[in-house]
Amino acid sequence: MDYAIVPAFNEEKNIYEVVTRLKRMGFKVIVVDDGSRDRTYEMAKKAGAFVLRHEINKGKGEALKTAFEYARKKKIKSFVVVDADLQYLPEEARKVLEPIKRKKADFVMGCRNWREVPFRHKLGNFVWRTFFNILYGTNFKDTNCGYMAFGEKAIEKIKNIHGGYIIENSILNDAIKFGLKIKQVPVKVFYHKKSEIKRGIRVVLGVLIFILKEGLKFRLSKL
Repeated sequence: MDYAIVPAFNEEKNIYEVVTRLKRMGFKVIVVDDGSRDRTYEMAKKAGAFVLRHEINKGKGEALKTAFEYARKKKIKSFVVVDADLQYLPEEARKVLEPIKRKKADFVMGCRNWREVPFRHKLGNFVWRTFFNILYGTNFKDTNCGYMAFGEKAIEKIKNIHGGYIIENSILNDAIKFGLKIKQVPVKVFYHKKSEIKRGIRVVLGVLIFILKEGLKFRLSKL
């Protein structure tokens, strides 16, 4: 059985479609309803998903922690994470999961086509990716893609998941620290919302500080 994890917050408009499209491909879908105030829970159940529920909104990072804890408890050996807002195509879930199933990777992160990414997002990601690769000695083409898949080792080892835009970097940090096999696969991406410039600057700086702090700790640990 292949599992798809869908963290969701106030996604009543999209969650039914996301779950339905994943189930059509044969996935068992687990939705983590992160304290939604709309009908996300009801629509996910109606679509046939198994739903884990937070009573209050805790953020996507905590939703992923809940998913990991459930996977460890139920001895789920692999799963793919699919966003509930249709930023990524549910139909690419099997492609993202494939290196895990073929034992070619412990952790897979999607790689966006940068021509599909708005300039503002592209610039921030360039800064993060550049510093991450320098500090960790890696050559990732994307360090912040939310389309991810996890194998048995990754599910067991990855626990230090941060929130906000730091989620993916914190997961990559753990994956590298524990010596997991990491692969990237190309995925399509769609941007539906425009971010505010001031908020964008705060986000870029916040993620960059995390990368510098954890990256330097990683480098020092190798001396």
